[in-house]
Amino acid sequence: MIAKNITLTPLTEDDREQFIKDNQYAFKFGAMQEFGQRDDHFEEEGEIISRRTIEQSIDGGTAYRIRENGQIVGGVVLHIDEETRRGDLELLFVEPAAHSKGIGQAAWREVERLYPDVTVWETCTPYFETRNIHFYINKCGFHAVEFFNRFHPDPHDPETGEENAYDGDDSFDGMFRFEKRMK
Repeated sequence: MIAKNITLTPLTEDDREQFIKDNQYAFKFGAMQEFGQRDDHFEEEGEIISRRTIEQSIDGGTAYRIRENGQIVGGVVLHIDEETRRGDLELLFVEPAAHSKGIGQAAWREVERLYPDVTVWETCTPYFETRNIHFYINKCGFHAVEFFNRFHPDPHDPETGEENAYDGDDSFDGMFRFEKRMK
């Protein structure tokens, strides 16, 4: 089922705080669905994705609210490098009550429509987010191209922006990196 009347509207400053809370709630919901109350994948106390991570994404990119028939149902943050024609999907979330209705897929199609000059899209998701992995590969046409883990750390850690930020902590679980090459 594909949602209809999906639009992306630029994030406004007066909606920024709610955007952050909605994003954290959606990520926490996904982890709780996968692991239950015993989840230990928190970036900061009680949150799967930290406020800092979300704020850095918003500040370094372009944030939109996903709307269905005018009602807010999620959000997306993109970073577009016009020179290289590469796009990074920093964040994409749909509120849990709206899951499995085609909203994420329709929102992604809208992103592609808004940015026709992007030749390669990239995104990452944690290994345990099987719903996201399914979404990116099977619904949006991305391909898994790399798996960051303790044996192969991300040389540009997204949390710190520092090269070789992996500190040897064996609790690091892993992130899939995806690409979608546009035709």
